Amino acid sequence: MSERSTSRPGGDGGPPPTGGLRPTSVAPSAVATIATAVSARLDLLGGATVDTTVTGATLRAQDVVAGDLFAALPGARVHGAQFAVDAVDAGATAVLTDPAGAALLQSSVPPGTSVAVLVHPDPRAVLGAVCARVYGDPSRRLRLIGITGTSGKTTTSYMLESALMAAGHTVGLIGTVETRIGGVRQPSSLTTPEAPALQALLATMVEQGVDTVVMEVSSHALALGRVRGARFAIGAFTNLSQDHLDFHPTMLDYFEAKSRLFVPVPSELTLPGSSEQAARAVVCVDDEWGTRLAGMVGDDAVTVSTQNSAAAWFAGPSELAADGSQTVSVRTPSGTDHTLRVPLPGRYNVANAVVALAVADAAGVGVDDATRGIADVRVPGRVELVERGQDFLAVVDYAHKPAALDAVIATLRGQGDGRLAVVVGAGGNRDVGKRPLMGAAAARGAHLVVVTDDNPRDEDPALIRAAVRAGADGVAADERPAGADDVVEIGDREKAIRHAITWARTGDIVLVAGKGHETGQEVAGVKTPFDDRLVVAQAIDDRPTHDEGGTA
Repeated sequence: MSERSTSRPGGDGGPPPTGGLRPTSVAPSAVATIATAVSARLDLLGGATVDTTVTGATLRAQDVVAGDLFAALPGARVHGAQFAVDAVDAGATAVLTDPAGAALLQSSVPPGTSVAVLVHPDPRAVLGAVCARVYGDPSRRLRLIGITGTSGKTTTSYMLESALMAAGHTVGLIGTVETRIGGVRQPSSLTTPEAPALQALLATMVEQGVDTVVMEVSSHALALGRVRGARFAIGAFTNLSQDHLDFHPTMLDYFEAKSRLFVPVPSELTLPGSSEQAARAVVCVDDEWGTRLAGMVGDDAVTVSTQNSAAAWFAGPSELAADGSQTVSVRTPSGTDHTLRVPLPGRYNVANAVVALAVADAAGVGVDDATRGIADVRVPGRVELVERGQDFLAVVDYAHKPAALDAVIATLRGQGDGRLAVVVGAGGNRDVGKRPLMGAAAARGAHLVVVTDDNPRDEDPALIRAAVRAGADGVAADERPAGADDVVEIGDREKAIRHAITWARTGDIVLVAGKGHETGQEVAGVKTPFDDRLVVAQAIDDRPTHDEGGTA
């Protein structure tokens, strides 16, 4: 069978498809072979045969390319099989669905339509394995490293990418901020793409000479099977704190989703390609969840800590420089000490750096190369300084969870004796329980709290702000910093930022939290351009000159 050749998405100068990057050529796979591999029933409609081939896969009918397999999955409101006719009209040669979807498809396609239907009782469970087979099992042809945890995934990923590149590797990066191939930014959307897009992306990276991929792995991706079919050489765990409790009913459920990267789910072991368990595990044991996970993994876990000297990798005390960078001595499993420069403030960033160092070592990178790479890293929207010649510190950070906000506030309070202003909100259509906790975290650490809108999405912004403000107002005066101002509520995010910048005087710190690297704000389903870093910079440029500092 010959290979299909297609133009690489975006390669002709046009916009990439919403389905993501695809390799330029894919060896066709027979539907009978795929069906057998995942124990699916094969229904052949019209002129379809067991030799009908597929050369791609997608979950979205509008992204179908001729020769695709369309995954028609049952949804909470609509069954994907309702869009199967559109997918077949666009060139799909096969559909993966469940028995209900198969019945819906057979009753809706015009007579004589040729399409192979793979019927499985749980199509989502086998989608990853199907897509991996379609794209030639790309994770077998490179080293795939997954990083999970509540906070620190992005920072650790960038540090690890830099460490690997310092050792001469060609690296792919898949994460919250961006997707990169060999350091070049690519279009991306979800933190962890759905299985069809992920396997196509990995195949594209193989095609472009990537030898190692560093990938953020979210709890949603693990729970929904997006990374099934991906073979992880190394998995890393950073930490766990409250987040995503709109999706996970309990913290234990959240933890168990994360643990899928390290220990298999016994009930799913009979499903082909269902286990996401990494071959090797690196676990930070600075919190109780990491300690628990390391115990589940057992003696094969490589432990990392900034607190427990019994860990395999241990970071000693930090020496903080004026620019916020830190120097720390790291003890390796062999007992040797290495000096590590961490270009970001905060003890939690030391933990992130040592996790990156331990993973790089597990990937065969020398410690000297890895430390050199980590020292040079820059992470967008993570304790990112905005410098316009002002006499105070302005920082943008992605902290949108209570523990993350606590950590960055503690870090910045340790930078000097000046006052601290925090601009904070919470996202709509997300974990409502953390909203007052965000306000409380800000009030406990800041002299000025400005409650504002984050990404309200489809919710009433005023109700979100009220929940955040209630948390801030609930902090007793004796729990707030001496001389703290009242909590201020300003819904317009730009005006809120300007208020905090105007308030600042020499030696103060302004933290704008929650959105970090994001370049848009979503209100009532509409996303408009908004970059905290640009708004902060403009507010500083427009700031009135104060003889005695800012005013509240």
